Amino acid sequence: MDTQHLHAFVAIAEQGSFSAAAEKLHLTQPAISKRIALLEDQLGTRLFDRVGRQVILTLAGKILLNKAQLILTEVAATQRAIADLRGEIQGQLSIATSHHVGLHYLPPVLREFSSLYPQVKLDLHFLDSEQAYNEILQGKYDLATITLSHGQGTLSLEQDSRFQSYSIWHDQLHFVAAPEHPLATQPHLQLADLTQHQAILPDLNTYTTKLVKHLFDQENLPLNINMVTNHLESIKMMLSIGLGWGVLPNRLIDHQVQRLNVKHQPLIRPLGAIHHKQRSLSNNAKAFIELMQRQNPST
Repeated sequence: MDTQHLHAFVAIAEQGSFSAAAEKLHLTQPAISKRIALLEDQLGTRLFDRVGRQVILTLAGKILLNKAQLILTEVAATQRAIADLRGEIQGQLSIATSHHVGLHYLPPVLREFSSLYPQVKLDLHFLDSEQAYNEILQGKYDLATITLSHGQGTLSLEQDSRFQSYSIWHDQLHFVAAPEHPLATQPHLQLADLTQHQAILPDLNTYTTKLVKHLFDQENLPLNINMVTNHLESIKMMLSIGLGWGVLPNRLIDHQVQRLNVKHQPLIRPLGAIHHKQRSLSNNAKAFIELMQRQNPST
């Protein structure tokens, strides 16, 4: 089986349409359709059922998908290993990143890396940190740059020995609200004062909200969450129009929101990179991690 045909097949299965897969692979739709037709001819069976504009995997397609992903992963690993033997930094580097890290910390790293290693094709995917952990576990990406799971005591997400992590940055979080919010007019606040108002926070499964909930649990206080979104920029927008209070990192705080003078233990999120220990780290990935560490020498 031709790996180009398998790439086309996997892209269609993941994107749900021939047109989206063609766009992802930078091919025309007739070209990607031809690859699937050749693959179906070779296997002697249909791989997709066409239902309106959607395509659905047949039973044969479902069987092939798992095998095709394994084959492509092994081919990529082999190519990486051979390139690494020659000491080359080229080919592809796939990175999963949270929106916050990708938008506010990675740009200077990506800019310098692209300048130093123009032969490397960066493949960047924006995911929630929790989703990125699972994708790294499945071997889908070389690296993830996200909120790290280790933290304070029982708050820590379970440390998985399959991951290697690198702490690069630290986000200090602050309680904030719109300048016109009732809490913003009070010079001194306790956590109990916040329980009288609605909170806007990420999902309870996120490390950020676990940190906040831990503070409230320590004082046996309820955490009244009104709205949930994992995108900090969306939280900032809702806070700025007075819909509640929340927590934001320093880099997102400006005139649109006001820090609340709440007495509490510091809220700090470790940010950095992870990779699967059982997946050999390519020269590309090593160079990227080293560059992140050099740009932040305090780590």
